Amino acid sequence: MGKVRKRQPVKLIIGFIFKEESSLKKAQVLLKKNFGKTDFESSTLAFTHTDYYEPEFGKPLKRKFISFKELIPAGGLAKIKALTNAIENELAHDERRTINIDPGYLDLAKLILASTKDYRHRIYLDKGIYAEITLFYQNKTFQPWEWTFLDYRTKDYIVIFNQIRAIYYRQIR
Repeated sequence: MGKVRKRQPVKLIIGFIFKEESSLKKAQVLLKKNFGKTDFESSTLAFTHTDYYEPEFGKPLKRKFISFKELIPAGGLAKIKALTNAIENELAHDERRTINIDPGYLDLAKLILASTKDYRHRIYLDKGIYAEITLFYQNKTFQPWEWTFLDYRTKDYIVIFNQIRAIYYRQIR
């Protein structure tokens, strides 16, 4: 029989897709009220890997990632996704979102993203929220799976997640 061990806390990350900087700034303020200070903020990247969000947000779209200094329990991801969905709704205009907020976490071995959509590679967490292992860490870098979104496969994103992983590594040592 295996022995149940206490899970090490994980690094909360948030990915944003947006058109207007004002929506990003408002979302960041609300997230910092809930999760505290950030310890990483990526540069703003062009989001060109899909046109899925263009009917709702317009274009050109941008992408940004942040991570939070305070580590979280991995079991809290469903609650965090529910909160980010509420923030998206709060910032919406005329019942249309102005920003997409994707929470997830990373540990030394993987990057997990939360989703409201079920699929064969996602695991149900709670309250209509699923978890997806989006990247795994091997050979000193994050690697994609066959189902990993195209943008998460890019060198720019991999560099970002490797940087956040290095911050996390220093925190847990």
